[in-house]
Amino acid sequence: MENDRKHPHVDVLRAMSEGAAMNIHSQDFDRELTSEEAAKALALLRHWAGQVTDEEIAALDPLVSRLVPGKEVSNYPALARAYPEDFEVDDTYKASMPDLQNGPSSLIKGAKRAIQHVGISNFRLPIRFHTRDNGDLTLETSVTGTVSLEAEKKGINMSRIMRTFYKHAEETFSFEVIDAALDAYKTDLESFDARIMMRTSFPMKVDSLRSGLAGYQYYDIALELIEADGVRKKIVHLDYVYSSTCPCSLELSEHARQFRGQLATPHSQRSVARVSVELDPDAEVLWFEDLIDMCRAAVPTETQVMVKREDEQAFAELNAANPIFVEDAARLFAEQMQADVRIADYRVIASHQESLHSHDAVSVLTEGTTFDAESLDPRLFQSLFHVG
Repeated sequence: MENDRKHPHVDVLRAMSEGAAMNIHSQDFDRELTSEEAAKALALLRHWAGQVTDEEIAALDPLVSRLVPGKEVSNYPALARAYPEDFEVDDTYKASMPDLQNGPSSLIKGAKRAIQHVGISNFRLPIRFHTRDNGDLTLETSVTGTVSLEAEKKGINMSRIMRTFYKHAEETFSFEVIDAALDAYKTDLESFDARIMMRTSFPMKVDSLRSGLAGYQYYDIALELIEADGVRKKIVHLDYVYSSTCPCSLELSEHARQFRGQLATPHSQRSVARVSVELDPDAEVLWFEDLIDMCRAAVPTETQVMVKREDEQAFAELNAANPIFVEDAARLFAEQMQADVRIADYRVIASHQESLHSHDAVSVLTEGTTFDAESLDPRLFQSLFHVG
């Protein structure tokens, strides 16, 4: 009754619909009504709907809004526009909600084929990493998590990957931690294969060549845990940025000096090697710092952070002492990987971003089946550009 007092038009409509003029009584609803009676009721309802507010229409029946002129083809009735602050979701309500991703296979669009990787990329959170000198660093980390999807399954609940990973996010990073995260969301999503990749920028303090200064060098590092056909592999990717002086250009410059007294300079350029290593599961830990040191040993002309004049001169001398073609670079990095018992398969991708040519010089060297591939990502070498 209280609700009726708030909506007097409802009273009027009810009274008129029950009145003698319409000859419709509640006790007669079981009889077959005539078209004339229905038309009169519809006219009355439409007249009422055109005079009242959306809220009053919704209180009677939201579908009545479609009788209002201009709303005849609306697919939705008048809806509440205020956010329901006090609404609480219970189990019954959750059970009533649609879940298309877990729908039957009849909802699949396109070819009913298995998908090797489906998930989420670049959700970020702070991860605590342990360093070689027993310190801890908390670094912003971008995480990609994917699983395989069987041909008969419509999709996955992608938020489960994030929720699962967050359960382990407070722990200091180790491959054992990502192992546990992978186990959990592989189980949650009932998948046979899965992958986690974590990308971060790892800082190391680097001394200048001669001035005694020091500054932080940042290394793009990615950690990958892959499970395929029941076999797990742990992989570390590192981008190492260095200067490459062309041996041919160096010799030609010296030739001009020697035979013609002509000052000339060899060309050198910023270069990047992406070193990817699969860790031997039975070997000791391979620290980020260890892999960086191996790259420095292979090609010592790493770009510098803090530089005074004496450092710049030293860098020119260091480049002259270590001229390399891109083929040399790939083999020098491979030599270091080959000699370390902690490393199983590996791959070296080198890009010398030419100052002489309008194009770059590139090379790819792989060892083992993990990184072996006949086709390359069309934008692979573009991804090796490091800009400020």
